[in-house]
Amino acid sequence: MDGLCLNCHQKLATPFCGHCGQKASTHRYSLKHFVEHDVVHGVWHVDKGILKTLKDLFTRPGHSVREYLLGKRANFFNFITLLLTLVAVSTLISGYSHFSMLDVLPKESVEEMNALQKFFTNYPKIVLIITIPLYSLLSYLWFRKAKFNYSEHLVLNSYKTAAELVINLVFVFVTVFYTNKSGVALIYYTILYPCSLIYPMWFYHQFFSRSGYSKKGLLLRSIMVPISYLLLSVLAGVVWGIIAMMGH
Repeated sequence: MDGLCLNCHQKLATPFCGHCGQKASTHRYSLKHFVEHDVVHGVWHVDKGILKTLKDLFTRPGHSVREYLLGKRANFFNFITLLLTLVAVSTLISGYSHFSMLDVLPKESVEEMNALQKFFTNYPKIVLIITIPLYSLLSYLWFRKAKFNYSEHLVLNSYKTAAELVINLVFVFVTVFYTNKSGVALIYYTILYPCSLIYPMWFYHQFFSRSGYSKKGLLLRSIMVPISYLLLSVLAGVVWGIIAMMGH
């Protein structure tokens, strides 16, 4: 068997790398493989590497996920299993929290929200999960030149979402032990909210740093993906509000 292992770059002689154990044959992601292999495999099997994966997601997020998509997968935790694990842990801890997100926001802001905006605010974990396809579409459109297909954008945005769930989990953990409402609000506005904006930009900037974009073009596109999402969220809230008013 010819070629080099995409994970450790050692020469291949068998169907599995003799150095790191990764399969000799890797593949690009496709919608068929995403459904038939990763969803099923992610639900029923727990791969190794969760601690290393989480470490990479907060030290070199874009680089590590790009390497994963390009074949370096032996020590990376499966994204489906990672998302399910984080949601389960966060849901368990949330039961002991003293606050919901609506409790943290100013009362005037909450009163002005429509039902959709309240749902988005009060259930951030669910929103993060269900918006993966939308984020993937936006990153696909802004980074078309990178030549990653939509299924690969689903994977990279799943890992981005996993990191955002960890950030959310840390905040929930704080609310379990810290009962001062103004203090929790301060933590949210000075730490959690800025991180939710900065992390995606950092992630995309690293991931697509080797895709041939100029420094300005790369920075602009990395910023515009989350900005586009925010604009669409605002538009959806406005449309929902108009529909609700017409219904009355």
